[in-house]
Formats: sequence, C-alpha cells, structure tokens
Amino acid sequence: MRRPAQAILLLLAGLGLLHASLWTDLCLRYVKEGMRPLLVASGALLLLLGAAEAWSSFRRRTPEGRDGQDHGDEHGHEHGHDHGHEHGHDHGHGHDHAGVPRVAWLLLLPVLSLLLYAPPALGSYTASRAAPETVSRQEHFDPLPSTSPLPLTLTDFTRRVQQDRGQAIRGRTVRMTGFVTPVRRGGGAGWYLTRIVISCCAADARSVRVRVYGAAAPPADTWVTVTGTWHPGGRLGTSSAPVAVDAHSVVKAPRPVNAYTDALPLPTTR
Repeated sequence: MRRPAQAILLLLAGLGLLHASLWTDLCLRYVKEGMRPLLVASGALLLLLGAAEAWSSFRRRTPEGRDGQDHGDEHGHEHGHDHGHEHGHDHGHGHDHAGVPRVAWLLLLPVLSLLLYAPPALGSYTASRAAPETVSRQEHFDPLPSTSPLPLTLTDFTRRVQQDRGQAIRGRTVRMTGFVTPVRRGGGAGWYLTRIVISCCAADARSVRVRVYGAAAPPADTWVTVTGTWHPGGRLGTSSAPVAVDAHSVVKAPRPVNAYTDALPLPTTR
C-alpha cells in the first residue's frame, strides 16, 4: 500500500467514526452513550493523521523531483549516474520494508460499512440464544406509588417478582417497554419482552426479559409497550415465581435512540 493510499484510508476511517458518532447515532448500536466523546475524538484524530500523511506525501514528492534535477545538472552526468544507481538500489530493496502489507486493504471493509451500511443493533436473535442475565440482589424495597398502570423497567419488575417479600407487585397493573423475542420451538406458549443492556460495548451485552401471556406475539424485534399484571405461579417474592405478565394490551412503541438500556417506558399520550 503506497503512502497516498494510507492517507486515504486514514481519512475514510476518520469520516466513518465521525459519521457514526457525531453526525448520526449509529455508534449507539455498538457502544454505550458515554463512549461517544471518545469516538468523536478518535475520528478527529484520524482525520488529522490522514491530512498530515497526505501533506507529507505531497511535500516529499515535489522537493525530491526538483532537487534531483538540480543535483544532476550541477555535478555532471557521471555522478548523477552513480547517484541514480545507488538510489535505485536502495529503493528496490527498501520498498517492501517501508510499505504496508496489502492485507491492510482489508481495513477498508469496516470503514466502508460505517459509511455505507452499518450493521444492525443486537436484537431477538442474540437474546434468544443466551440465557437471561440474573439481576442483582436488592435487600430493601420502597413502597410502590399508586400510579396505575405502574411504569417499571424489566429489571425492577424481575426484582419485585422474585425478591420482594412484601409482594407489593401482586394485583398491580404494570407497564413495560422492550422488543419482542419469540419463544424458541418447543418452549411453550407466550413470547418475551426483552431488553439488552451493555456495560461498555455490544461484546459484553446481556439480556433481561419478561414472558408475556395472553396476547399474540408481534413480529420479532418489534418494540412494544405491554400493560398487564403478574402471571401467577410459584411463590411471589421468591425465585420460584415466574417473571411473566398476563397482557391486557400490547402497543407498538418507537425504538429508543439508546436501546441498550433498561429504561422506563415513555408516558403515553391521549
């Protein structure tokens, strides 16, 4: 790979990062919101490096051409011949060491994918092939507000169902938002309302999900808001209680910009 090509690759990589992190929200498909400033800074740095490489390549070519011609005119044909031979010899043996391997062109593929076709965010395919994450333990639970339906995250609902000995969730109508994950073949009735949560990037993604009964499953990966009550089973407030709801309504919801969080459902408008 020649120096001009290296400069072009650096410039495209910088543009790709800025396109994903500064001009659009594509980066939120792969990393958490807090990583965006670092991606913007990396994209700007790559642009500066690409511009410096292009300028260096341009400056190197122009003076060399002039200096070589003046040097030959000043010292004569014989010396110019020896210099050219030596220069050609060094160039022939140094090209492979100074250049970049051709395999570096493969870096162009992820760069173009950011500019032309960004891979989709993680969804039901990933969630259906991994066991749901065990939620952290909570010792104390505050009284639930009297709001009905009660907006909850999937994580909070899971904790209330399996850890709240006061059973405050019993008989309460709750409202949660997530995307649809079908139950795998032979897994029984219902479907899953799912959220994928990341700590840093998509590589450490984990899922939290609530099983939904009593409503037909929308297409996979559809974002919906489910209103319903806890589906009885086992002993509420212990790990034997199913993390499930009997749905009263299922309404299509917009996909959140930052989908890798277990956030409260947006308020509904009448």
